Amino acid sequence: MTESTPRRFQGDTLVIASHNKGKVREIADLLGAYVARFPSAGELNLAEPEETENSFIGNARLKALAAAKASGLPALADDSGLAVDALDGAPGIYSARWAGPEKDFLLAIEKVRRELMDSADRKGDRASFVCALAIAWPDGHVETVEGYSHGQLTFPPRGDKGFGYDPIFIPDGHSVTYAELSAQEKHAISHRADAFRQLVEKCFR
Repeated sequence: MTESTPRRFQGDTLVIASHNKGKVREIADLLGAYVARFPSAGELNLAEPEETENSFIGNARLKALAAAKASGLPALADDSGLAVDALDGAPGIYSARWAGPEKDFLLAIEKVRRELMDSADRKGDRASFVCALAIAWPDGHVETVEGYSHGQLTFPPRGDKGFGYDPIFIPDGHSVTYAELSAQEKHAISHRADAFRQLVEKCFR
């Protein structure tokens, strides 16, 4: 195997390096055809490493490696967030941190609204969701991909089917927010779905 040849996942267990139940559920749905078991970092009582990198890919790699080495199993990490054009890409890699220690995304959504109102450089309400995925093995090997979904923001929040910033994001080509779409509809168009299509081609087929 050369360095340019992606490593294929082989086995029936893939640790999901997350304590976010909504994210764990989405990942299991998206990879269920290829993997039998998806224990999460939360279920395995794995510590959450501090996200010290300055990119989505960097933080995904960090989290996947930490979970793989701690569990002795291949691990998949997702680092995703909302990038708002008028806020120069913020909250970006700090998307979860804007929700505070209690993970209160209503608080984070309100902060986005206030920041947009205060923004001197009005670029409209264009925004993108970004999803970086990293799959790591206990020996330190890592494969990464990055997916996107472009759209616009809307206030007040709408819908109750998603999580995070989903209630304020209307993907291009739609008139409803992520949080107003069914799980199947969201999986077909989301940033996470885009990233997983790439990951499946790279590591699971």
